[in-house]
Formats: sequence, C-alpha cells, structure tokens
Amino acid sequence: MQKLVLYFKPNCPYCRKVINYMEINGISLEMKDISAVADFRRELIKGGGKLQVPCLFIDGKALYESDDIIQWLEKHYDARKNKIND
Repeated sequence: MQKLVLYFKPNCPYCRKVINYMEINGISLEMKDISAVADFRRELIKGGGKLQVPCLFIDGKALYESDDIIQWLEKHYDARKNKIND
C-alpha cells in the first residue's frame, strides 16, 4: 500500500479545496500543517524542492496542484476501505 501525506496550510484556498473534497468523500490520510510546524516546512522543501501547498506525497513523490491531487484521489483512493486501490 502506498504511503500518502498531504502538506497544507489551513488558510490556503487550494488546500481547502482538497480538504473539502476529502471530507465529502470520507478520505482520511496523514496531514501536515506547514504553518504550524517548522519541521513540516523543511520536509516539504526537502522532499518536493519547493514550498508550495497543497502537496500530496505519494510514496515520497510530490504531487502539486489541487485539481491534480483531487484527480489522483478520485482515481486511486477507495474511501469505503480507507485505502489506495491496487
């Protein structure tokens, strides 16, 4: 199963778009608020090369842009099982 981590800021409208999609569809995954924890900002920059949110890390690979993240979740995430479709 793939490891998913969403880096976000609560006041970012694009992050809210992704989070709202997740809430509506019952998607639960690890989330890291970069505005609250400096280590999360450093992780994001180290892993993805830039300080841009939302960013979904999929097995350590960064996926940016809210629409791309939502599209990936639509295709790969099974909220009923709360896991990635294999």
